[in-house]
Amino acid sequence: MKYSELRKSVLDANAALYDSGLVISTFGNVSAIDREKRVVAIKPSGVSYTAMQVADIVVTDLDGNILEGTLRPSSDLDTHLELYKSFKSIGAVVHTHSFFATVWAQSGRGIPAMGTTHADYFNGTIPVTRKLRDDEIIDGYVRNTGKVIVEALGNNAPLSVPAALVNDHGPFCWGKDAADAVHNAEMLEAVAKIAFHARQLNQDDPEISDALLDLHYQRKHGQSATYGQPDSSK
Repeated sequence: MKYSELRKSVLDANAALYDSGLVISTFGNVSAIDREKRVVAIKPSGVSYTAMQVADIVVTDLDGNILEGTLRPSSDLDTHLELYKSFKSIGAVVHTHSFFATVWAQSGRGIPAMGTTHADYFNGTIPVTRKLRDDEIIDGYVRNTGKVIVEALGNNAPLSVPAALVNDHGPFCWGKDAADAVHNAEMLEAVAKIAFHARQLNQDDPEISDALLDLHYQRKHGQSATYGQPDSSK
């Protein structure tokens, strides 16, 4: 297999996604991109997470043409491809129907930054897309889903807010690589759950201050980050 390393990383990430409890049945998917080779590996459509093998992972070019694999790729492929084309800094995409994030998405509400747990991973509100127009649904629905995600993210750097909620549908997340994207999906579900319950206690949408949001985000992700241990390879 020409793309065995990429396919193995995607298989492992899909297994980790299933183990996280963020997906049920065959819902959801993980993909990853090799920017140098300009290829994407993605979960096959409708295949059980527990039954998948490396050979089942489908590899396509950036136009969706299958290069390796005999199965049909995820039905969300064109959304993933649109994100890769628009967000040059990302290396992987995850889609789930995780419970609390999907509740926010199907309510048409973005997730406000209501505390430091949110700020540690998302530098601001997790946006929700506008509803797709009928013509966007009829012609190019999956590709247009990617387009409205890009539109919703606006001027935010993709890796500073590595998630968006698709109105009426569910969440998409991304990251530097497949493992990072799965981790961001886990964190999205955690902050969605916290915000859901916090809203029940206080319906006035109390958001974290800009100063505290910035401090928590930068101490974990900034150039002078103090969270974790220094990279010994540097």
